Amino acid sequence: MTTTAMLRIGTRGSRLALAQARIAAEALAPTTGSAELVAILTRGDAISARQPRAGWVETDGQFTRELERALLEGRVDLVVHSYKDLPTAPADGLVIGAVLERGDARDCLLTADAGTLDDLPFGARIGTSSPRRAAQLAAARSDLIATPIRGNVETRLQRMQAGELDALILAAAGLDRLGIDVPDHARLPFDLMLPAPAQGALALQVRPDDGDLRAALATIDHAPTRVAVDAERALLRRIGGGCLAPLGALGEVTGGTLRLRAAYEDRTGTYRRAEASGPADDADAVVSDVAERIRDA
Repeated sequence: MTTTAMLRIGTRGSRLALAQARIAAEALAPTTGSAELVAILTRGDAISARQPRAGWVETDGQFTRELERALLEGRVDLVVHSYKDLPTAPADGLVIGAVLERGDARDCLLTADAGTLDDLPFGARIGTSSPRRAAQLAAARSDLIATPIRGNVETRLQRMQAGELDALILAAAGLDRLGIDVPDHARLPFDLMLPAPAQGALALQVRPDDGDLRAALATIDHAPTRVAVDAERALLRRIGGGCLAPLGALGEVTGGTLRLRAAYEDRTGTYRRAEASGPADDADAVVSDVAERIRDA
C-alpha cells in the first residue's frame, strides 16, 4: 500500500464481519484516511449457506484462508478477522499488525421469551455447534440438549423464533456490534461459561513488508488485549485440537499481572477448570501453569 492509495480492507461478507471491518477502518482513519471494504467469500461461509443445519464438519481456517490468500496476492492491503477464527499456527508470509481492544468476551443465552438458563424446561434444545459451549452447558445443566446450528446471527435468531430451538448461545461481542439489544441477565458469567480463546477480539492481518501500514497499525494495537488473547491462544495450542477444541479460556491483564482461567473437556468426557496468575511479561509461564493444572485437575 502507498500513502496515497485508498486502503483496501478484506473481510467476510456477513453483516457482522462488515461491521467489524468498519470498526477497524474507523480506528485507522486518522492515520490512513478513507478505506474500501472488500467482501470475500470464504469456504466456511459457502458451506454454511448451503447446509445451515450443520450437516458438515468445520475445520481450522475455513473462515480465514480465502482472506489470507487475497492479502498474499495483493488484492487487499489488510484483512480483519474475528481472532477466535484464526488457526493458532501463524500464516506464512503474514503477521498480526494489530489487535483491537476486546469487546464483551461473554457468551449470551437468548430465549424467545427473554428467560434465563434456570427458566428453560427439562431437555430444552440449545442451538450451538460449539463443543466448548456444549461441555460447559452440560456442566451447568446436564439435561439440556446442545443442537448443532450454523448460519449468521439473524438466521439463527429466526430459527429460534420459529420454535425450532428453545434457546441460542451467541457471543456477546457480535450481538453488540450488530446493535442487537441483549439484557444483562442473558450475558452468562465467566464462572458458568468461559469464552473461546480470543473471543471478542479483532485481529488485523497484514504483509510484513508493508512498513507504512504496520506503523499505522501499531498506533491502534491494544497491548493488554493482545497479551490476554495471545495467552489464551497459546493455551489452545498446548492443549491441541485447534479452534474447535472444547476449551474455554479467558486472560485478563491488570496492573502488569495476567490471570488466565480455563475450562476443558478431555476425550474421556471429563470436565475440568483451572487458573493461574503471574507477570504479564512472562505469559508463557502462566500458560504452562494452567496447562499443567488442566491436565492434573
